[in-house]
Amino acid sequence: MMLKHNILILVILTMTANKLISQEKLELYPKGIINQIEGADSGTNIPEFYFYHPEQLKSDKVFLIIPGGGYAKVAIQHEGYDIAEKLKVLGYASFVLKYRLPNPEQHIDKRIAPIQDAQTALSYIRKNAKKLGLNKTKYVGVIGFSAGGHLASTLSTHFAIDYRTGKKTKENLRPDFSILCYPVISMDEGITHKGSKTRLIGPDFSVEDVRRFSNEMNVNKDTPPAFLMHAADDKAVPITNSERYLTNMKTAGVPAILFRYTTGGHGFGLNNKTDTRSWFDAMIEWVESLY
Repeated sequence: MMLKHNILILVILTMTANKLISQEKLELYPKGIINQIEGADSGTNIPEFYFYHPEQLKSDKVFLIIPGGGYAKVAIQHEGYDIAEKLKVLGYASFVLKYRLPNPEQHIDKRIAPIQDAQTALSYIRKNAKKLGLNKTKYVGVIGFSAGGHLASTLSTHFAIDYRTGKKTKENLRPDFSILCYPVISMDEGITHKGSKTRLIGPDFSVEDVRRFSNEMNVNKDTPPAFLMHAADDKAVPITNSERYLTNMKTAGVPAILFRYTTGGHGFGLNNKTDTRSWFDAMIEWVESLY
């Protein structure tokens, strides 16, 4: 009996160790985090960046994963680590970003702290791909969930400006493709997620900020191709967010599709238990058809 108990413990420890080995924590800001109020206590609200490398790299496409959480938390397990593990099994390298949540007591400009982290992460991947053993890398895409989908769509529509400097840049900060899962896209009061809107650009809303961060209004011919996924019965973030983005992508002549569920609600991550279809499998097929 004791032998079986010891074997079980060994198996659990081995599985845990293998999972830890598959995940490498990287330093996103080696010279210090930008846009921080001097002397402010950031607590746990600091960016973290995790690298997942498959045992056998099978693709030239890499994913930057941005979990959701309404800009109030980061749902890093089921919308981050779980996605990375799934990609790893299929031979894809990926990175999970825990971005800063907007906080006026910590950030000089809270509105841009998340996009600064996302741009820094994308830049890091491209600059360090070979050093990380990603010699095949040709395309870096972003996948975001809910408020993380808003951040992913911001990354996909605001790439002409380097938010770390506030200036136009020649650096390629444009993702090669974007996967937007039940995303907050718009700051339009009629369809937005009010908590995300308030935390990012509130509590007082300027017309300029509403326009600036309503990403369906920032789509143009240079916006990267997009795969959107949304459930029609999502009460937290109405599917109209995805539909508007899709419409404007088609108007701009950019490839985009919407994987639509009838039911499922919001925040289900990999598995919509109300539908047997796999958005993840459809997404992989779509990504591989792009390039």
